[in-house]
This record gives sequence, C-alpha cells and structure tokens, in this order.
Amino acid sequence: MSDEIYFSNNYRDLCEERGTGAGFQFEFSCQRCYDTWRSPFEAYAGGRAASWVDKGVSAAWGLVGRTGSSVSSAVEGLAGAGYGKSRDAAFQRAISTAEDHFNRCPRCTHYVCDRCWNAGQGICLQCAPDTAAEALAAQRRGLNDAVSDRAYAAGQQAAQRFDVNTPRQLVCPQCRTETHGSPFCPGCGLRMAQPDTCGSCSGELPASAAFCPTCGTRR
Repeated sequence: MSDEIYFSNNYRDLCEERGTGAGFQFEFSCQRCYDTWRSPFEAYAGGRAASWVDKGVSAAWGLVGRTGSSVSSAVEGLAGAGYGKSRDAAFQRAISTAEDHFNRCPRCTHYVCDRCWNAGQGICLQCAPDTAAEALAAQRRGLNDAVSDRAYAAGQQAAQRFDVNTPRQLVCPQCRTETHGSPFCPGCGLRMAQPDTCGSCSGELPASAAFCPTCGTRR
C-alpha cells in the first residue's frame, strides 16, 4: 500500500475510539461546492470491547465494595494501543473509496465532486467553467452594469434640481424622529433647520441667546 496520503486538507475525522459507538468514519468534501461524502462506518471492536469490559469489571467489583480501576486501565490500554494502526488502515480504505466520488484537477490540484467536474475537458469547473453558464452570467452582468450606468446618469440629472445650499437637519431636535432632510419634522411638525429670528430686527438668534445680538432686544 502506498504511503502517499490523498485528501490531506479536505476531510473530517468522525472516528470514535471508545464506547458502544466506537468505529471509523471520515467525511470528505468537494473543494469547489463543499458538498460532502461520508465513508461507510466501520466498527472498532477493540473500543467496544473495552467499554463492555470496563462496565462489567466496575459492576463486579462494586458488589464486593472494591474498584477495578487497574483492570479497566489495562483493558483501555490494550484497546488504545491498537486504535492508531486500525484507524490508519481504515483511513486508507476510506480514501480508496472516496477516489470513486471525487476527481483531482490537474491544474489546481483540488478534489471536486462529479457536479463540479468538466468531464469533456478533464478539468474542474473552477478552472474551465461551463461556457453556456458563463455566457448567461456575462449577459446578466452586462445588463446590470448598463442599468447602473443609466441610474447614475439619472441621479446626476436629478442633482441639478437639488438645493445643496438649504440647511437640513436629519434628526428632529425636539422628538428625535429622523426627518430625511424634510423642512418639517414628520413626527411633531417642528420646522427644521430654521434659526430663530428676532421679532424686532429679524436678525438671527443663536439657540442659547437671551437677547438679540444685533439689536439687544430681549428674546
């Protein structure tokens, strides 16, 4: 068996070393669409046996008021000693099976599923996209770009009618409602962005002024 390892960075280890569910299983993913395929589950007899023995020893020694930790540890040690080798063998078998479900692109070296594989060209769809799909996508991009250009031009025309010198408040100082630049607050009706004026000389009054800074009239 070859020592070369495939799928080195697009698999997930689902193996369990101990317990009634002890066994080997691996999940491989397509490096283009990320769909996954799982290898068939292989039970690990050593891990299951260790679990059963551990439970049996604990129950038996519990009846006589003693613990079977030394026996349990020995059983667990034997199970653990064989786990690594068994897992490696199971991984190799899973890889051999996974190679029937994935294709290795000679250009980008990614492993992809059949849906992401251009069989006619012998290369993945990331490197050699489907021509019809690319043409349709290009048409849509062209349509969107053209519409964006027209909308931008329409916005430039509308800008000619927008008074950029008129003061605007975006939040009402009285009720905190968003005004969107309207001359009156839609929440309370307060007139926006209009400074108070002196009733005597019509001069502008600062918000904190008690007297008109122009004529001295009390506010």
